[in-house]
Amino acid sequence: MMQKFHVGIEIKQILTPTTARARKTKIICAIGPASWSVDMLGQLLDAGMNVARLNFSHGDHELHKRSLSNLREAMAARAGCHCAVLLDTKGPEIRSGFLKEHKPVQLKAGQTLEITTDYGIEGDSSRIACTYEQLPTSVSVGSKILCDDGSLVMTVQECLPESIIVRVHNDHILEEKKNMNLPGAAIQIPGITEKDEDDLLNFAIPNGVDIVSGSFVRSAANVRAIRECLGEAGRHIRVHAKIESQEALQNIDEIIAEADGIHVSRGDLGMELSPERVFLAQKMIIGKANRAGKPVVTSTQMLQSMTKKIIPSNAECTDVANAVLDGTDAMMLSAETAKGMYPKEAVETMAKICVEAEQALDYAEVYRLHRAANSKHVSMYESVASSAVEISLDMGVKLIISITDTGSSTKLLAKYRPKANILAVTSSTLTARQLSGVSRGVTALLVEYMAGIEDLTLKAIAYAKERGLIQSGEIVILVHGLDDTISASTNVVKVIEVAKKGYTSPKNSFTSGLHVPFT
Repeated sequence: MMQKFHVGIEIKQILTPTTARARKTKIICAIGPASWSVDMLGQLLDAGMNVARLNFSHGDHELHKRSLSNLREAMAARAGCHCAVLLDTKGPEIRSGFLKEHKPVQLKAGQTLEITTDYGIEGDSSRIACTYEQLPTSVSVGSKILCDDGSLVMTVQECLPESIIVRVHNDHILEEKKNMNLPGAAIQIPGITEKDEDDLLNFAIPNGVDIVSGSFVRSAANVRAIRECLGEAGRHIRVHAKIESQEALQNIDEIIAEADGIHVSRGDLGMELSPERVFLAQKMIIGKANRAGKPVVTSTQMLQSMTKKIIPSNAECTDVANAVLDGTDAMMLSAETAKGMYPKEAVETMAKICVEAEQALDYAEVYRLHRAANSKHVSMYESVASSAVEISLDMGVKLIISITDTGSSTKLLAKYRPKANILAVTSSTLTARQLSGVSRGVTALLVEYMAGIEDLTLKAIAYAKERGLIQSGEIVILVHGLDDTISASTNVVKVIEVAKKGYTSPKNSFTSGLHVPFT
């Protein structure tokens, strides 16, 4: 059942500029020729980029190292900047082969075409190669095959030992090495390829990548394979799963349970399902990820027209806003920032849309539904986080301060979607980047030492004032699990009032403690 998460919209809200203090929804930007310079990366950071995506379907390690070096140079020039780095694996893709003289071929509607598993042949208008050796046994007569992002549609007419015969549905000029999709087929390819292993071991780990996004994940086993490849040296790297196939949808619950985050990859889903049903998959995946407390990213063609135009279409703006209302934690810009004409403007536009959509949410209703969905088997840690969010809603609090080491307590706060912004105080640069990257509503403050709750709270309040997150006289919720000797012995939720200098405990203030670690 679809739930109504938005509040009643009034004319005043439509005509009056928003007064939001910070954007909650995060923005991921694909880095490419249009954006990999130090100057443009700096502009993207200023515009609101939270995660830089390196797409390993293209480019070599040296190219990506240069992009990463440029990003870190741009970050170093911006105090308090904690942009995460995401490596998007190539994954077990299926692609067409090479063509004679490397020239495109013209295919005509109604013609037959042989697709062979002999990747050594150079194709023409009557026969092309395919990278997938099990193609003849994975499809059957009547199966659909889509190529070149769905631009070429074919139907299987015959399955031979080493090839298949298909009927072409539409005229198409086919170039070399285009992606192929087999909707509904159970693909017999390992979840992680030799190239993926090389990219993980020789780039992700030594270059300090924060998140790995596994392409074409079909089951929880595929996620575990990535973790096993990363091993102990890469155990700090968060593993996200891209949902791109019917098989992945069928295994969505086990994938969400295993992965650290989920990506709704609408492009490939549109070829697997049909475009008119993608919105249902998007809502289902986001809802399940929300209930599990796993960050979820929505991607593909969010602001596609901005690759060539400085202003997006109204339909694109509505699409972005609806993803926010659905509950997405982050949005991804792909071609818009990798090769588009207006990368900075695309980020600025997305940021504005997200802020507006966030103001339309009914946060009390969102909390109620999340709490009801997680009413059984809740840990002590989660109970404290849920209570803190409930108090913040009851009191109209603008900010929750979370003093955290690993970020786990902050993630639990973010799971319950407070209307208040969350400021995470940590001494871990990794935790700061990962929380700032995909945890909804979280801003990170990096401190040198996690010593003394009083001192950490004062630093957090000073930082929040400087960033416009709070003002003197306002109430703040403080959540921590560290006493003044850093013993990590209690969970504490405090209500404090921001003074001109520091803070005070207001009359009838609330303090709660549970004697368990809270990191």
